[in-house]
Amino acid sequence: MSTITANDAHPILTATLPDTASSPDNQPAPSAASVGVVPTAGILGDSSAPPNSAADAAASAPDYGPMLQACRSYFDSGATRPIAERKAALRRLADWIKNHDAEICEALHADLHKAPFESWAAEIGVVLDEIRNAINNLDEWAQSQKVHTGIKVAPSSGKVYPEPFGVVLIMSPWNYPFMLAIDPLVAAIAAGNCAVLKPSDYSHHVSEVIDNMVADVFDAGHVSVVKGGRVQNAGLLAQKFDLIFFTGSTAVAKVVLAAAAQHLTPVVLELGGKSPAIVDKTADISLAAKRIVWGKFLNAGQTCVAPDYVMVHEDVADHFVAELTAWIKHFYGANPLTNPDYPHLINDKAFNRVMGLIAADKVVIGGHGDPATRAIEPTVLAEVTWDDPVMGQEIFGPVLPVLTWHDQAQLIHELNERPHPLATYIFTQDKQAEADFLENLRFGGGCVNDVVVHVATELPFGGFGESGMGNYHGKFGFDTFSHFKAVLHRNRVDVPLRYPPYSNWKLQTIKLL
Repeated sequence: MSTITANDAHPILTATLPDTASSPDNQPAPSAASVGVVPTAGILGDSSAPPNSAADAAASAPDYGPMLQACRSYFDSGATRPIAERKAALRRLADWIKNHDAEICEALHADLHKAPFESWAAEIGVVLDEIRNAINNLDEWAQSQKVHTGIKVAPSSGKVYPEPFGVVLIMSPWNYPFMLAIDPLVAAIAAGNCAVLKPSDYSHHVSEVIDNMVADVFDAGHVSVVKGGRVQNAGLLAQKFDLIFFTGSTAVAKVVLAAAAQHLTPVVLELGGKSPAIVDKTADISLAAKRIVWGKFLNAGQTCVAPDYVMVHEDVADHFVAELTAWIKHFYGANPLTNPDYPHLINDKAFNRVMGLIAADKVVIGGHGDPATRAIEPTVLAEVTWDDPVMGQEIFGPVLPVLTWHDQAQLIHELNERPHPLATYIFTQDKQAEADFLENLRFGGGCVNDVVVHVATELPFGGFGESGMGNYHGKFGFDTFSHFKAVLHRNRVDVPLRYPPYSNWKLQTIKLL
């Protein structure tokens, strides 16, 4: 096995066109200034497509009109409306997953070198929990809700009726290719929709499993799968859907949003960003380091809510870095590159980009990679500043920069000056400091004294601003895939106050109401 160091990494010579939901690195390639090249402009491509324009892709795209019409016909038949039918579809989905879990694990290992434990803990198990929760609570979620209507329209009653959007498009990424495709699908089915699922072309082994699963579980027209890359993506985005649910990079999200605008289609965007972990001097330093190491190097850092970097109080920085080093050695051994349970980068482009972010003179531990397997050691960088290249983009790999701070108010100001991250993690035993961070920092979601695990709960998961719009999981997912129809109910009692001709007494009366 040959290894390379950060200084040996090859620069990305071209920014090849990204796949459905994200580029291979979950973001645009480094700027021309950072790598000395001019990136190409396309942003809807697969890993092998030439750098043609999105317009070229759309012109050569298959016509998905007949497929969409089949979905609309199935939806119009009313087959997805009964709650019992929705639960039955979700039970069939859960049974298929349980019966084919080994096949799913094999595909995840083939695409990302994920271990069976990580595949179950972070993908399969999460999906099964989501299905179980939906089945157990769907009767309650689908009920109409009473709303107070007020005296001006008395006597009356108001209700809000959740109803499915219709035919939805779900575009999923490669980093958690099973969970991030099927979790939103569960919510879409629970809400009574038909769905077109577009998994990532980069994780093609998992995409093949998903295609087989959908064919076995769902009726034709209920759920469809489209595989492929830039041409297929462009063809789908040219169609009119009733909702688009997209997980991936900010760059591709802008294209999805622009395409949706042509049809005034609502869009949910689940993006990413540079999510910080903040460690103050009152934190349990060893426990903070342990949990941050786990969350950062899970899936080799290819996690949208991974702690992208750490802001640690200067008084405990040395202790914290020493604990990081100790936990990395404990978790991954003396040679992580040969650890059978350690995931690899998705492709060569991602490997080269992440290796290019490692400044050899700032490496505390790690820094090496094996280009043959696309594995990169868990790497910690110290004495990092905001001006370092590693702080100029979402890392999306197993590299953890550590920066220091000394004033909490200044830290909050600095973080709020930057794009709103998808997640923020706060490690402290000081309740007042915790309250100040939570009240003043702006981010999608996160944890106090832990990382990542908030996404495996019924809490709403999503960002805002640069990290996305909308959310899902549990009841929030059902709501996302539902239109809430508001209806006012009246009887035959008719108060004449509103009708012309108007008079002074009517004016005085309306002022009192």
